[in-house]
Amino acid sequence: MVLVRLLVPSLFLMSLVESQPTQSSHQASSPPHPAGEQSPLGTDNLSFPWSRLRLPRYIIPLHYHLLLHPNLTSLRFTGSVQIQIDVQNNTNWVVLHSKGLQISKATIVDQNLAPPSDKVLPVLHNPSHEQIGIFSSRVLSSGQKYFLNIEFGAELSEGFYGFYKSTYRTSTGETRTLASTHFEPTSARMAFPCFDEPSFKANFSIRIRRSPEYISLSNMPVVKTFEVNSGVLEDQFDASVKMSTYLVAFVVCDFKSVTARTSSGVQVSVYASPEKWPQTRYALEVAVKMLDFYEEYFNIHYPLPKQDLIAIPDFQSGAMENWGLTTYRETSLLFDPLTSTISDELWVTMVIGHELAHQWFGNLVTMEWWNDIWLNEGFARYMEYISVEATYPDLKVEEYLLDTCFSAVGHDSLNSSRPISSPAENPTQIKQMFDTVSYDKGACVLHMLRHFLTDDVFQRGIVRYLRKYSYRNAHNQDLWDSLANTCSEEDFISGKHCYSSSQASKNAYLFAGEHMDLTAMMNTWILQKGVPLVTVTRKGPNLLLRQDRFLRTVLPSDPLWAALQHGFLWHIPLTYKTDASGTIHRHLMTTHTDSIHIGEEVSWVKVNTDMTGYYVVHYEDGGWDEMTKLLRENHTALSYKDRTQLIHNGFQLVTAGHLPLNKGLDLIGYLQLETHTVPLLQGLGYLEAFYRMIEKRNELEVISNLRRHILRFFRAVIDRQTWSDGGSVSERRLRSKVLSLACHLEDPRCLERARAIFADWLQSNGTLNLPTDVAETVFSVGAQDDRGWASLLHTYSIALSAAQKSQILFALTCSRDTKKLHRLLELGLEGKVIRSQDLSSLILMVARNPRGHHLAWNFVKKNWDTLVQKFELGSFCIRNIIIGTTGQFSSPDELAEVQSFFESIKEQASQLRASQVALDNVQKNVRWFQRNLETMRNWLNKTLQ
Repeated sequence: MVLVRLLVPSLFLMSLVESQPTQSSHQASSPPHPAGEQSPLGTDNLSFPWSRLRLPRYIIPLHYHLLLHPNLTSLRFTGSVQIQIDVQNNTNWVVLHSKGLQISKATIVDQNLAPPSDKVLPVLHNPSHEQIGIFSSRVLSSGQKYFLNIEFGAELSEGFYGFYKSTYRTSTGETRTLASTHFEPTSARMAFPCFDEPSFKANFSIRIRRSPEYISLSNMPVVKTFEVNSGVLEDQFDASVKMSTYLVAFVVCDFKSVTARTSSGVQVSVYASPEKWPQTRYALEVAVKMLDFYEEYFNIHYPLPKQDLIAIPDFQSGAMENWGLTTYRETSLLFDPLTSTISDELWVTMVIGHELAHQWFGNLVTMEWWNDIWLNEGFARYMEYISVEATYPDLKVEEYLLDTCFSAVGHDSLNSSRPISSPAENPTQIKQMFDTVSYDKGACVLHMLRHFLTDDVFQRGIVRYLRKYSYRNAHNQDLWDSLANTCSEEDFISGKHCYSSSQASKNAYLFAGEHMDLTAMMNTWILQKGVPLVTVTRKGPNLLLRQDRFLRTVLPSDPLWAALQHGFLWHIPLTYKTDASGTIHRHLMTTHTDSIHIGEEVSWVKVNTDMTGYYVVHYEDGGWDEMTKLLRENHTALSYKDRTQLIHNGFQLVTAGHLPLNKGLDLIGYLQLETHTVPLLQGLGYLEAFYRMIEKRNELEVISNLRRHILRFFRAVIDRQTWSDGGSVSERRLRSKVLSLACHLEDPRCLERARAIFADWLQSNGTLNLPTDVAETVFSVGAQDDRGWASLLHTYSIALSAAQKSQILFALTCSRDTKKLHRLLELGLEGKVIRSQDLSSLILMVARNPRGHHLAWNFVKKNWDTLVQKFELGSFCIRNIIIGTTGQFSSPDELAEVQSFFESIKEQASQLRASQVALDNVQKNVRWFQRNLETMRNWLNKTLQ
């Protein structure tokens, strides 16, 4: 699954035949059934037999035969499922998942289709655990297989989970309805009763009934369609491969598609609503290339005959990897050459790369439980970079990996972070696992591991992992074993990477002359939270090293420091370069302090070459002055990645209190010499972040001087930009960012040009296609007056391009008129003109506006219950809303206000890690102002003299 842009213990089970049922407060007579369902006969004297969140292991599903009939007029669906089950212990009970379903009938028959118990069986409900228990008066015998038959119905869900309703409007104003699914992580149970845990893999034979004006899609191809009765057709799909319930998918819609085949014959189709069908061509090209690439890279054929990609109009996340039927937000799949930017193109390419990587990582091999979701998402995030770099090198995707790792460090340097592998039991906890840690930190740790082991060993190890655990579930340890045991005797004889097979099985590696235990090393990255800070000091010919936990919210002088550092130690694969040679030196640091001999003749040393390692580096005792001098005198002695990382680490250390702000500002003084986009944008990004935070405070002199400094310092870069779409991907990315900031800073030349282009657009009644690189900036300037804002809102309401709608929505939120901002928020809450799926992004965009940040926060507080109902408590939308609206608060009063609100929703806030992240962020900002505002003021006064 892509987020939006911006231990299973073996359960010992006593036979429930010979023992009393586990007592539970969920009595069948206290109607636990969903509204409208009649309590089945004969349940009054039974208690729910299971008290745990996870299902018992004594019944294993083998094959689901599922029939569904959604009615897109009444917005209800009916269904039946026959589940072939394998009974492991004698029992009278079958416990499985169901949420919001009205169960009308349940029966069990044996393999010979003879009923072992009464025809209609009692069904008990435990809504708090989203489980049902089906009671058979006759024993289901261990070692036998049975068929469990359940008939059910429900309304199509109003949200974004389960089997839900979506709509779109045609250009003539007609509203059309479709039904789609999103099951990950725990919502298959909303569409049909099932064993809804990832380790219960089974085969699925699906049938969908529909009206003739629609089509139906599922994981597998249709093998037969016939008429059930007048006006109702039934599509029968081929039986699926063995897979987890969260990967099941079906869609009923009236969409059109484009189709092609991969070199191995897999049929690839991209579906969209009829009027957006022309925007599917690029996705088709990407999907075919990606499948070809992955089949070669993983050396495993894609196991299904087809791969469908479909753009769903209402979709909460970015995309979902359902096996054979991947679902997407329109912005994540559709590409309109006239309105989509180069960033949109890269996003679509990366999202498709992510979801198709999942067809192997996640679908073929699945984590045993949600605590290790990083095995799915961290790998898929990292494979985005490997796949796009191989298939679309012109997109320069490698330039974005640093941002991914910087994002991870930003989150992981707060005490509210978590280990990559973390406990998660209930649905709210599980949803919260889909976060920066699983995705971004997971990807960056894999990047570090790949560079540590070499590309070849890494690739062979993951192929071994995928082959060994195909159609099964895996743990962290299984991955380490696969990576450390990739050697044949021939490999050993060649002496390249491996030991003998007996030693390889112990996870041993020869690395820079040292023995290394891969499991021990990786456990320090997976099982403990946080990011290491490596402090480097020159002492004669030696480099002295110290590792600590890097924290941006606590200073070494704080009383809490020692406790927060206790017990943290990483096995860090250090790399470094010096001016003495072009060699990348390596050293494995496994102790709190260490030293490396580098020689007296070395004048500078740069640690963490190209930031392949997941750690922050602090150059103590004048080390940062050396780096500043090197950048000013010979910045190209370092790679663009090293220059970018120095800027990032420097300002992170400023926030953490290890480095004065003026040292960080001096460090980026060389940027007038910089010609590479990535370090330029890194330095400019920090100045912009400071500006946006300070402009929300009443510090007029500082903000005025900072504006003057940015515009003066980057004058040459701003003036070099053209208002066009020409140049390389990097140049176009720079153009978009630089012109957007220049206009936000009210640069007269920028505003004049943007207003002239917007006037031409208005004159054309919105038919003029603007250069995509600058369209958002032009719209943002144009939205400042009433006529421009109204025209943009009208165009937004009728636009067919999701990319253009995103540009316009951002522009609308740039208005300085708080009434307009409030209207946008109300439109988002209503969900008609602005879809509910875009509400969380809208709130964050309003919060980014200095006139809107308190408005957005007050809106969230006022409408909290509605927002939770729309998006669900643990969802990333709720997380983004909480963290995003508070992210630029920086005063003690604002901190107190946030604390007060979380106290008022204590029951919910206590379940959300995001509430503590938000508080950590605000505390960090408060400290930043207390420590750095006067330094900033003085530095600007001195610089502008």
